[in-house]
Amino acid sequence: MVQGLDKLNRRWKAIPERVRIELRSAMENAADAIVEDMYDLAPQDTGDLAGSIGWTWGQPPAGAMTVTQVASGDDDDLRIRIYAGGGEAFYALFQEFGTVDMPANPFFYPTWRTWRRRVRSRISAAMRRGIRAA
Repeated sequence: MVQGLDKLNRRWKAIPERVRIELRSAMENAADAIVEDMYDLAPQDTGDLAGSIGWTWGQPPAGAMTVTQVASGDDDDLRIRIYAGGGEAFYALFQEFGTVDMPANPFFYPTWRTWRRRVRSRISAAMRRGIRAA
């Protein structure tokens, strides 16, 4: 059992709504930038795979692989899922990791690794702005 979890949850709920607004905005901007970079790295043969890359506040479309979740704490209201594939682009995993007959052509994880620290910094800055504004 995690000690202090109740205290943390109480403090989180006490944070003003302004912080949540700032966080949502920063997370959406970061997700847009990540998706744009992933789109640039994705194979453009038919455009199906690149067109399937996106983000959502809820669950990704059926059949899509979730690359990562940009989250602020355990609050599901502040969790963005970045995804690709599904439908005509069912082969997203094959492109990312390769197969026996095809070398990998990664576009998801290299982009995420590039952005990971910047996303954390943006989230921290948004929290500070929200706290100052409240």
